[in-house]
Amino acid sequence: MPTTSIEKSSPGVPFFDQSSSFTELWPLIGQHIDDVFDRGKFSHGRKVAELERALAEYTGARHAVAVNSGTDALVLLLRAAGIGPGDEVVVPAFSFFASASAVSLTGATPVFADITADGDYGMDPASAEAAVTGRTRAIMPVHLFSQPADLAALGALAERRGLRLLEDSAEGIGMRWDGTHTGLYGDGGVLSFFPTKTLGALGDAGMILTDDPEIAEQAGVLRHHGRMGRTIDHIAGISNLSGVSGTNSKMDDVQAAVLLAKLTQLDRDIARRRELADAYTERLAGADGVLAVPRTVDRGVPVDPVTYVYLVEVERRDELVAHLAARGIGTETYYPRPLHLQPAYADRPGHRPGAFPRAEAACARTLALPLYPDLTEAGLDAVCTAISDFYAGRQ
Repeated sequence: MPTTSIEKSSPGVPFFDQSSSFTELWPLIGQHIDDVFDRGKFSHGRKVAELERALAEYTGARHAVAVNSGTDALVLLLRAAGIGPGDEVVVPAFSFFASASAVSLTGATPVFADITADGDYGMDPASAEAAVTGRTRAIMPVHLFSQPADLAALGALAERRGLRLLEDSAEGIGMRWDGTHTGLYGDGGVLSFFPTKTLGALGDAGMILTDDPEIAEQAGVLRHHGRMGRTIDHIAGISNLSGVSGTNSKMDDVQAAVLLAKLTQLDRDIARRRELADAYTERLAGADGVLAVPRTVDRGVPVDPVTYVYLVEVERRDELVAHLAARGIGTETYYPRPLHLQPAYADRPGHRPGAFPRAEAACARTLALPLYPDLTEAGLDAVCTAISDFYAGRQ
C-alpha cells in the first residue's frame, strides 16, 4: 500500500475533521485494504463478513447484515419486517428525511408523531399512539444525537397495539438502553456509517441489526437482488435465482476495511466525544442566548448515552450561524424543517404549521456545534468564545 498524507484543515474550526485520527490509523487501514486487493473481491466479500461478525459481537446482535448505506438499511429492514403498500408506519416529525422517505420507498405511508418535551428529541409515546390507525403496522422511533428514545414506553405501545417496533438507530452505535444496544430492543434496527458518524466510513455504508433470524435472512436476500444463492435449476443448470424483487445494496469491502480499522478505537472515540461534550456543557449551560444544552433524561433505567452531535437550542439561531461562519466555525442545522412540512409530505391532510409544535420549535432553535475526536480544546474554546461574543454584541 503506498504511503499517503492527509491535508490538514484550513484555519478555523470545521464542523467535522478526521485528518489526525485518520493519519494515525492509516497503517492498520492499509493492512485491511491490502488484504482486499490481494483477494480481489471488492464487494460483498470476506472483509464485509468480518465486519458483520465484529459488529454483531460489539452490539450483542444475533445477526448483522451489511448494506451500502444507512438509508438502504432502513428500507430493507422495513421490507424484511413485512412493511409494504397499504401499510402505515409512525415516525417522529423531527428527524432526517430518510426516516420518512425509507417508509415511502417500501410503498407504505409515514404517519408523523411529535417529540417529547423532555429534551431527548425522541418520539413522544402519547403522540405516537394517537397516530395509530387500523393500517398501522409499525412504529419507528429515531435515536437522535446522544441518547435513545423512550424504548420502554414505545415498546409497551407496540406490544399493546400488536405492532412492529423498528428502530432508526442510524446514529446510535454505542448507545444502550438497560444494557440492550439500540436497534435490538424491538424487532430490529440500523446503523449508518456515513463519514461524520461516531463510527464512520470514507463513504456511505450501513448495517441492519436484529435478533430475528427471519428478518436477517430476508434482509440478506433483498440486499443482493433477491438472490437465494447459487442453486441447481433443472432448466438453466446452476444459476443465481431471485425469489423476491430485491436491490443492489451490497457493502464495498474497502469501506468494510476502513470500518474494521476504526472499530478498534471506537470506545476511545466515544470517551473523547463525552469529554468534549462535558466541556461544552460547562461553558455553555446557562450562558446568554443558550436556551438548552444536551442532557440525559432519566427514564428509570440505566442508559448509556453517546454524544454523536452536540446540539444546543439558541436564540436568533440563523444570525448566530452567520456569525460563527464569519469566524470560520462550521455548524449544522438539525433540522431546518420538520418532516410533515417537507414538500414531499406537506400537501397531506393535517400537515400544517402547528400540527406538531414541539418538533417545529426544535427546528427553529436547534444548532449542532463541532464535535469529533480530533477537535482540540483550543478549537472548542474558539467556538464557545464566538458564541459568547455574539450574544454580548461583540463582532
